[in-house]
Amino acid sequence: MKRVVASLGLIVTLPALAQKAEAVPEPANQPARYLLGVSAASRPEYDGASTRHTKLRPLWAFQWGRWRISTSGGSAILGFGRDLGGAGASTLLIDSSRLRLGVALRMDSGRDSGDASTTRGLPDVKRTLRARLYANYSLTSDWNLSANLSQDVLGRKGGLTAGVDLGWRFYRSPTLEWAAGVGVSAADATNLRSYFGVPASAAAATGKPAYEPGAGLRALRGGVSFTRPLSKHWFVFGGAGGSRLMGPAADSPLTQQRTGSYANLGVAWRN
Repeated sequence: MKRVVASLGLIVTLPALAQKAEAVPEPANQPARYLLGVSAASRPEYDGASTRHTKLRPLWAFQWGRWRISTSGGSAILGFGRDLGGAGASTLLIDSSRLRLGVALRMDSGRDSGDASTTRGLPDVKRTLRARLYANYSLTSDWNLSANLSQDVLGRKGGLTAGVDLGWRFYRSPTLEWAAGVGVSAADATNLRSYFGVPASAAAATGKPAYEPGAGLRALRGGVSFTRPLSKHWFVFGGAGGSRLMGPAADSPLTQQRTGSYANLGVAWRN
């Protein structure tokens, strides 16, 4: 729990660094930016699952000044900036040479417990709206520290999640860019009970022991990614990495394996 408090403390502290950051003026009549793409991704069926699935999904993003709307991955992966606005609609509150601080809204699809054999019989996690506060601080031109808080604002048992990540761009040339990152995530009791808990009322139906986790760390993650231009507008991107469940998530009877991996590859066009 002390680690969760420390993570939240870091998120609160980051905005104060804005006082030391020199603001960068936005150019007048800043043109809109947009992209369209598609990616294939392979990952566990859910966090902690031993089975995997591979999906092909469209990616798109649109940005005008400080405002942005995008699908999951369309913003951060496809290079619309060093901040992590994520899916949905977002805007920057602070945009300086070193610090970016913003807020975002997105729809969270929740969980249909019938989609996986190990979660059948558990209550569904309802679709909800999440509000997110995110910040990114550039330690150097190639090192950056980011943090985020995400809250279910409709009270549909999505709870609160938090994360801190350290990113490093270790290779850059006109034709190729490589980056790596590590991070840790945490969640409150509401979120962990929704996704990793087993209510006593559902124990008999699932054949698993009742489990009611409290707040704590959720996962440690790391990975590498690349971006390679094919022409003025076309480029390919991809990445691979892994994660390890921690704390209450790792101890859940729904967790089949604590370590998981992912890989993705895609192509996109941007103006």
